[in-house]
Amino acid sequence: MIRGWLKRIRKPKSRNRPKPERATRVRPRIQWLRWLPVISGMGIAGAAFVLAAYALDRPIHKVEVAGVFRRVTALDVEQIVRARLHGGFVRANLSEVQGAIEALPWVDTARVQRQWPDEIVVHITEQEAVARWGESGLVNARGELFVRDERHVPMELPLLKGPPGAEHRVADRFFQIKPQLESAGLAIQGISVDDRGAWEIELSTGVVIRLGRREVDERIERFLKSGASLAAGRSAEISYIDMRYSNGFAVGWHSSQS
Repeated sequence: MIRGWLKRIRKPKSRNRPKPERATRVRPRIQWLRWLPVISGMGIAGAAFVLAAYALDRPIHKVEVAGVFRRVTALDVEQIVRARLHGGFVRANLSEVQGAIEALPWVDTARVQRQWPDEIVVHITEQEAVARWGESGLVNARGELFVRDERHVPMELPLLKGPPGAEHRVADRFFQIKPQLESAGLAIQGISVDDRGAWEIELSTGVVIRLGRREVDERIERFLKSGASLAAGRSAEISYIDMRYSNGFAVGWHSSQS
């Protein structure tokens, strides 16, 4: 009885169990015949577009330049346009043409357009100088130094001076102070900052206002309240007004007055 029981325990397991079947992947079939008309249509449309573009790409026969010209000539602009028209009416790179025109010193903005059937139209806006920078530079209304070496500088413009790279800072101060002085009946002839950061303003009467390096805005405000009337009323006698004092200002006279 014990031997029969041991035989039942030691009976080997069957090795003929059925193995589970692996799932087979079915790749989707692309029905090329169904998409063939679409692909063919796209190819035909693309070819038609290219052919139409070449058919419309006729040579440029006319360049029209419009704008108010003081420092820029229409002939200079037209020569730049024709030198950069690589291609016909369609293939012409208008962005390249625009960039070349705006590289001219006195051109502020340029707008370049096609006009059917064979014309390029250019609209020019010139720079407007509002102040001089140093001996030969010019600054526009945005405080940008757009010309560094101008041969014919309008001497009637206010003079801005400062170390290299200070153009925007000096121009911003000029635009800030100009209307304040005008409201007090004074006109600004020039403004400068030196390498140490000390500011000076020259009025159209020749009076110099010394502001120094610190508390410049507060000193300007104090001058407008207490010194502007003196500068306007006795400008012929005054050489400078020094605002670098905490509680007042000093006056430098042309004569021996004190």
